[in-house]
Amino acid sequence: MAQTLKSSPKEKCCDFTKGLPSPIQNELNKQGGMEGLLGRIPEASSLHAGSRLFQALADPIRLTVMYSLLSQPLCVCVIKEVVKIADSKLSYHLSILKEQDFISGEQQGNWIIYSITDRGRQALKCTELMGK
Repeated sequence: MAQTLKSSPKEKCCDFTKGLPSPIQNELNKQGGMEGLLGRIPEASSLHAGSRLFQALADPIRLTVMYSLLSQPLCVCVIKEVVKIADSKLSYHLSILKEQDFISGEQQGNWIIYSITDRGRQALKCTELMGK
């Protein structure tokens, strides 16, 4: 659902749309004015979720982890060797990837084996398109 606009008294007395270029004003009017425009913007919670998704993909370390898991599931010690960072930093990056359901971890004895998820594979396809 779209977010709702709450107008303050000041906003009601000031019509910023006066003086807009005619093509902009005409199209805005056709689309329902400012209310129509604001009605087409996703709710703040959806925007926040999308932002978190892109933040998770914005780090080269996390992308390296995901690409490493494309070929096979791996334990933390192998992932650590690939990215060459401290355990605490790797744990932080893995938690962000798990939070976005890009990877999953399964306990096997004393080991946690990480795998890329279908969502993770789809996300990597998107990043490949952006690099071209």
